[in-house]
Amino acid sequence: MENFEWEILKSEHIVKDRWISLRADTCKMPSGRIVEPYYVFEYPAWVNVVAITKEKEVVLVKQYRHGAQKTLLELPSGGGEVTDKAPVDAIKRELIEETGYTAKEFIHTCTISANPSNHNNLTYCFLALDAELTSDTHLDDTEQIEVVLKPLDEVIFDLKENKFLQALNVTALFHALMHINMIKF
Repeated sequence: MENFEWEILKSEHIVKDRWISLRADTCKMPSGRIVEPYYVFEYPAWVNVVAITKEKEVVLVKQYRHGAQKTLLELPSGGGEVTDKAPVDAIKRELIEETGYTAKEFIHTCTISANPSNHNNLTYCFLALDAELTSDTHLDDTEQIEVVLKPLDEVIFDLKENKFLQALNVTALFHALMHINMIKF
């Protein structure tokens, strides 16, 4: 089998702070060709959840996304923190912080990469059934979130109509809907 792996000869951080880490690698391809610089964004693991209440409503968050310069309706999500022992701990924390909702069971539905070309992290997607409101939200200083409960049928319609812009959310919704037999192959 042919070797496709690149060897990292040198690596240096261009930017590294609490919001972003960008490194420039000098790489050697199996053919011997040198690629430099090759930029890699370093992020912690990301998590998101399709949380569905007993009333068959999906717990969503409406918030402004500056990169797209749009206010979007999305799944509760966030980045892993050093206090999270596993991705499921991160999503439980994010769900309650952003929405005040929790659930007894979190089902891991898939693991995906936002862009394996130049992102080093993975996104862990979960399904939470029978989610219920148990507390107030606990937002970060930069978060301004409105919690929106939307009937599952409307979420499926919006998904078909391409109303979810966030690609990681679309994938999570697809896998969650397969898990609860709302999409079949």
